[in-house]
This record gives sequence, C-alpha cells and structure tokens, in this order.
Amino acid sequence: MKSVKFGIVVFPGSNCDHDAYYALNKILGFEVNFLWHKDKNLKESNVIILPGGFSYGDYLRTGAIARFSPIMNSVIEFANKGGIVIGICNGFQILLEAGLLPGVLLKNISPIFVCKDVYLTIENNNSNFTRGIMDKTVLKIPIAHGEGNYFVNDDTLNELKYNNQIVFKYCSEKGQVSENNNPNGSVENIAGIVNKNGNVLGMMPHPERSCDPLLNKTDGQLIFHAIVNNIFN
Repeated sequence: MKSVKFGIVVFPGSNCDHDAYYALNKILGFEVNFLWHKDKNLKESNVIILPGGFSYGDYLRTGAIARFSPIMNSVIEFANKGGIVIGICNGFQILLEAGLLPGVLLKNISPIFVCKDVYLTIENNNSNFTRGIMDKTVLKIPIAHGEGNYFVNDDTLNELKYNNQIVFKYCSEKGQVSENNNPNGSVENIAGIVNKNGNVLGMMPHPERSCDPLLNKTDGQLIFHAIVNNIFN
C-alpha cells in the first residue's frame, strides 16, 4: 500500500493542531506536515485536516475569517479535485463558511460550552471515512464546543438524506438516536456530514482525541484507519 501523507492546517487560534499531529504521527505512525495558514503549498498531502480551536479568535463568526486565509484557496481547489478533507469542530465551521459543505453551526441550544464524551452512530457505512468499520459500531468520541448546533432548512436536510450525506449522529451508548442524546440541539442529532462527492467530511466531535490507548479511548482510530484504507481504492 502507498503511504498516506496528512497535512494539518494551522490558523491563528488553532489549539487542536498538535492533538491531531500527536494522534496521527506519534500513535498511528503516519507522515504528517503542518500547513501554515499564510502559505498555499499543501506539501503533497493526501489528506487535509482543518483542526479544532478558535481560528482568528472566533471574531465575526466562527470560521468566517479563516475561510479567507491564503491556504484555503489551495484547500478548496484540492477538495474540488476530489482530495480528502476533514474539518473537525472549528474546522467543520470553516468548511461551512467556505461553501464546501451545506448548513450553518449555531450556538448550542443550552448556552454553555459543552465538553464531554458522546456516542456516535454511523449513518453511512459506505463513506471514505467509515467504510470498513463494522456495521452497528457505536463510537465514543469527545466534543468541546459552544457553537455546535448544526442547522439546515428542510429542503437541504432532505437533500442530505437523499444523497446519504449524513455520516454521524449523536446517540446513546447503545446506539439509540433521540433528543435526550443530543448535546447541542443539532437538527436530527447530526454530528457529521460529507459533501455530495463524499470526499469532504465535517464533524463536531474530535476523533484525534480518541486515539490514545493510554487514555483508554481509541474509537477515533477507526475513522483514520478507514480513510487510509480507502484512499487509494
């Protein structure tokens, strides 16, 4: 198998870039490069990660300023050519602002910053990010956000369903999707979606924080291994 190279974009205010680097390089052993927001060179990366944090201090709107960073022109071009892109938490917000994914992220329905482990059910087992994960697997992955309330209008929601673009939903430990298991008010418990072409993923939970056996959390590894196993297929 060819080796996969990850590129992690670093914006002013990113605070999960090193978490992603540690998980991907030190734990999983992949080649990883940091990509500075003012540069345009993606360093021949096969997978681009927009990490969590507070890019540009979340001024204006979350992700609204980062969307205009020079590196994003390269990321958008890369994505439009079929390149694999993952936006995690603030990275998801940036993908929405850049128009690579539909919808918006609003303030949590409860006006507090939510930081805890949640459970995710896989709604699309045939995506580049989940193919190969055993059916009915429930993932335990942490969230940390104040604006993770995913919203789309009814027409767009129906389109997401029709195109099988909903990848993850918040659920119970046993996989039950209900309002009681919705940590932020997201429409229909949506935690992660892909674009129509299936190469761009946005998700609020942090798989990079669920990769270390020392923390007794490894479910995030399943997502990254799925990407690597599927990328050249």
